[in-house]
Amino acid sequence: MTIEPTQGDSNGPVLKSPWEFKQYGQSGVAISDLFPHLAKQADRLAVIRSMVNESAVHANASYWMNTGWGLMGHPRVGSWVNYGLGSEADNLPGYVVLNGGLMPVGGIDNFRNGFLPASYGLTLFERSDPAVPNLTPGDAARQPAQLGLINTLDGEFSASLGNPDAVESAIRNHELAAKLQSSAPGLLDLDGGSAATKDLYGINHPFEHTRTYARQCLLARRLVERGVCFVALTMPRVQGDIRWDAHGALSKNHSEHALTVDQPIAALLADLAGHGLLEDTVVACVTEFGRTPFSQGGDGRDHSQFGFSVWLAGGGVKGGTVYGATDEYGYKVVDGKMQIHDLHATLLHLLGVDHTKQTYRFSGRDFRLTDVHGRVVRELLA
Repeated sequence: MTIEPTQGDSNGPVLKSPWEFKQYGQSGVAISDLFPHLAKQADRLAVIRSMVNESAVHANASYWMNTGWGLMGHPRVGSWVNYGLGSEADNLPGYVVLNGGLMPVGGIDNFRNGFLPASYGLTLFERSDPAVPNLTPGDAARQPAQLGLINTLDGEFSASLGNPDAVESAIRNHELAAKLQSSAPGLLDLDGGSAATKDLYGINHPFEHTRTYARQCLLARRLVERGVCFVALTMPRVQGDIRWDAHGALSKNHSEHALTVDQPIAALLADLAGHGLLEDTVVACVTEFGRTPFSQGGDGRDHSQFGFSVWLAGGGVKGGTVYGATDEYGYKVVDGKMQIHDLHATLLHLLGVDHTKQTYRFSGRDFRLTDVHGRVVRELLA
């Protein structure tokens, strides 16, 4: 095994996984003991074991995964999807980020609209209460008159400048903010749901972070049900700023992070299916890179962009599928290499968008999410 230089460059011996893998479902997809709830959804998953990234530095790798470029300033997948599909929701944004408390390294630029018009940008729902600020009008009785005056002034101002896109986008965003004051309070009230639904997601789970992520996943289902075209979820702050970044104490790190997401994600898949939404909704569980098969500091692993796993489920995805493979150490891809542009091309295809034709002209050039690269991986399609 040829070992590449790593982030910490302190490579130890090969480190065996602390968890066993078993085959689940009729398809026999191998899943770790870390994910007992997700294992029950095995036949819905298309597991990609041959993902690679261009970088093993958190911020750059996150930008690659989220925007298809290694630097900030480019639109996130959610903005491209919103640009291509629009939104079926009149009173909700087309693109929502549910922040569980911990943004990816690189911050909010992982989710911004970049050079796409501001109307395709994200709306951020925070974990805090309220999740969206200023949802309650300061003076509800006077608000209609105030909104009418603002609409008149906005129209006159935009017309005086020739109705530029930046101003029109800002106006539309303010109009949407006003609509959210009537639609979002009921949407965000998860306390009135059924006991069975709360138990399914783990909203009353003894582990605080499972409860947080459970509420995010349930809210994601509600948003999709109401016509929001793209919803992104971030992790809760399970261990400060460490994330899944287990340079040490790997067993504790992964056990707590898996406990946070396992039941809520499995519930989301089952609940989407139960509401007849999964066949039209693509669920993607991704990360920026994987970890080395050899140890760092005795009980940790370093960054590795040479071969890692992500999975897809739902609309148009061939469930019970395993695509690609790494070598016997789980280090480097040996079959079916999946570039990020390939993943994005496949996601857009599943949503009905041809990645080669969805372009936006900026700074004298036509841009697209996949740049001049990317192929649809048809082995993942039902």
